[in-house]
Amino acid sequence: MILRLFTLLLLTLAALPAQRVTLYLKGGGDMLVREYQVVEDRVRYYSIERSQWEEIPLELVDMDKTVATAERAEKRRDALRRESAAERAAEAKAKTELHNVPIEDGIYHYLDGKTTALELQEVLLDKSTKRGILKVISPVPIVAGKHTRYIAGKTAKVSVQEDKPIFYVRDPTMMHFLLVKLEPHKDDRVVQIVQIVPVSKEVFEEQQEIEIFRQEYAAGVYRVWPVKPLEPGEYAWIDFTPGQDDLRVWDFSVQPGSASQTTQP
Repeated sequence: MILRLFTLLLLTLAALPAQRVTLYLKGGGDMLVREYQVVEDRVRYYSIERSQWEEIPLELVDMDKTVATAERAEKRRDALRRESAAERAAEAKAKTELHNVPIEDGIYHYLDGKTTALELQEVLLDKSTKRGILKVISPVPIVAGKHTRYIAGKTAKVSVQEDKPIFYVRDPTMMHFLLVKLEPHKDDRVVQIVQIVPVSKEVFEEQQEIEIFRQEYAAGVYRVWPVKPLEPGEYAWIDFTPGQDDLRVWDFSVQPGSASQTTQP
């Protein structure tokens, strides 16, 4: 009975002639073969070294090790085939999605074949928290101390209901884009805290960065999404060069249970 089971199993494994199989010997050593069969008290195999069919007594072959090794190898091959198929399916899906992304530079939320453009926001800088003065970032000179970069409004015009939303970034000029969580501050939302060191004027930006997956599908075109689910709240994609006043911000909010939409001001 055991011999019959071995024969059935080995015949199944031998059905893949393109694979290489290792026959382990009880006395030590092994043989690399293309395929093999158990025939009564002998093992018939095709030798890769000599390119011909040969036989060896069954009692000389360590069948337990041979079968177990072959099964592990087949499981690894199956896993690789599944992974490869999944990658090909994901690439095909992404390429299909890419056809729906507008050709204009920007950041777009993607859901069910529909894209919604995020709005590029004006960045404000508060360099005098005592007086609460907000000014547009570009004309403000770099002054040592702590500065806060904001965008106006309590919530974004574009809201999404998914906790792992997918976006497409199309802009070859983007150098350092990140996904960040925004913090409410009165009627505005904080994007970055900027520390400028006295004398050296070194600039350090701090933001609540969120880990993302990023896939490039064309020059300057990325498919991006968060690694972990996002909690309800305000978020933004930002692009900037560390140490420079070139921050750009595209905001959105996560509101589970409500359809993805653009809220009119």
